[in-house]
Amino acid sequence: MKPTILLGTAQIPNDGGELRLTQRDDVFNIQLVGVHGELMSSRMSSSEVALSELGCAHLQGVENAKVLVGGLGMGFTLAAALKATSSSSQVVVAELVPEVVEWNKGALGECAGRPLDDQRTEVYLGDVAELFMSRQATFDAILLDVDNGPEAFTHDDNSELYSMASLQAIREMLHPNGVLAVWSAWHDPRFTKRLKKAGFSTSFKTVRAHKGKGSKHTIYLAKKS
Repeated sequence: MKPTILLGTAQIPNDGGELRLTQRDDVFNIQLVGVHGELMSSRMSSSEVALSELGCAHLQGVENAKVLVGGLGMGFTLAAALKATSSSSQVVVAELVPEVVEWNKGALGECAGRPLDDQRTEVYLGDVAELFMSRQATFDAILLDVDNGPEAFTHDDNSELYSMASLQAIREMLHPNGVLAVWSAWHDPRFTKRLKKAGFSTSFKTVRAHKGKGSKHTIYLAKKS
């Protein structure tokens, strides 16, 4: 068995903990120190891809669409958003941890086909919640893959991202018929109710972590009517 190689470490801002990027053979993992198991693995990307496919399904054939991806991770959601939209689209990816961006510019970027190199990609380095302060209709789709879902996990401040006030601000950031899609490691009916209360038409899909097998994840879909 080949050894696990530590490729890099990063501190999550505001005392959010330490991330570690490792590689064994051709598999990359991002782990949060002190939490059992990997946070992300290049072996399991199907649900991250589904987040973009479902969240951008209404944008097929739409010119000049603008999409926001919250959380770069290993780049799979960003890559799928680029694939799901037209050549005239723009995809903004917000990432809190600068080192994660650098990892994706390096060897890790090969996993998702180097989506940061796409001319349609724009990187926002900072908290995705900062982008919602303008409350101006800007995006046709907002895809959030932050933490393990609507409950804070890797970063305590993320609980505010899914608060009622934040969801209402996100709704205002969407164009008419725009879609908010949220990735979650589990299904919580309370979050569906919160989305409805914020003024969205809602549904959810259960998807597998890896090509029809593995853990079941949830994609919440919330449409601005």
